[in-house]
Amino acid sequence: MHRAIRKLIFASLLFLLSLMVGTIGYVYIEEYNVVDSVYMSILTFSTVGFKEVKPLSDQGKIFTSIYIAFNLGIFAYSVSVLSTFIFEGEFRKVFQKYKYDRALKMLSNHVIVCGFGKNGEMAARELSGSGQKFVVIEKDQHVIELAEGHYDYKFLNEDATMDDTLVEAGIKDASAIICALPGDSDNVFITLTARELNPAINIIAKATELNTEKKLMRAGASHVVMPDMVGGSYMAALVTKPFVIEFLTILNGSNESKYILEEINHAQLRPEYQNKSLRELDIRNKSGTTILAFKDEEEGFIFNPHSEKIVGEGDVLILLGEGDTIANFKDTFLQ
Repeated sequence: MHRAIRKLIFASLLFLLSLMVGTIGYVYIEEYNVVDSVYMSILTFSTVGFKEVKPLSDQGKIFTSIYIAFNLGIFAYSVSVLSTFIFEGEFRKVFQKYKYDRALKMLSNHVIVCGFGKNGEMAARELSGSGQKFVVIEKDQHVIELAEGHYDYKFLNEDATMDDTLVEAGIKDASAIICALPGDSDNVFITLTARELNPAINIIAKATELNTEKKLMRAGASHVVMPDMVGGSYMAALVTKPFVIEFLTILNGSNESKYILEEINHAQLRPEYQNKSLRELDIRNKSGTTILAFKDEEEGFIFNPHSEKIVGEGDVLILLGEGDTIANFKDTFLQ
């Protein structure tokens, strides 16, 4: 439960407790009826200074004095909680949290991004650009507030290393999790927890130290990415193989390239196109896209596959085309 909601509930319970004490006191000491007793209790609690229902006895004056002193702290606390809700935007935060919680419960086959640093932000941008459903877990509220000014993402303001946080993010129904926290130990811990909670999930973990890679793989990571090593290799390749890198940059859609890489599973094809050869599918002529590679469970990746290759169960096609040709392929061949 949200902390602000707990405070509001606690303040409400204190008020009800005070009201009950006052009502019982005035009923037994002054012999007021219940309505008058509640009225006197509220007058006393709110310190508005209205006249009593009828003159108080000495015992009633003593009780009222003690009751006023008892309520000073409760009144101050209640006012502070209400002020926080009204003037500091706490109600908006709680309502937003409620919307996020409802949206999270409806997610399935989504991606969880742990950490919204440089790597987490880039991962979220790529996921958003591809239309993939995802949620970002970030424990720094300031980071979330800055990000919400630029992105319309689903954020969960919690600690990603906690089991309950991953469960709240829908780990059991997620298809993948990206562990992009700054500390390698945190990413190892999240990997262990994620694999335990969802044995089938695809886990992509970030590592900064070379010896962490093996630990992450033993913990259950599907893939380990080392940004520093990848960055260094990329810069060296720009010197030794600049045109290869330029070509790969075009393929992965960077630099606002008009070309798109797409992967298509056998299960995504319409029934009439399943278990057909590449020649029978005639993808190039029907859609304008090019088959770069083919992947099956036996041979792995096959580049420039033979036209008689059958697209069977579990196989994957890697396609290259412009936006309109990829869209044409999807309209023609996919369910």
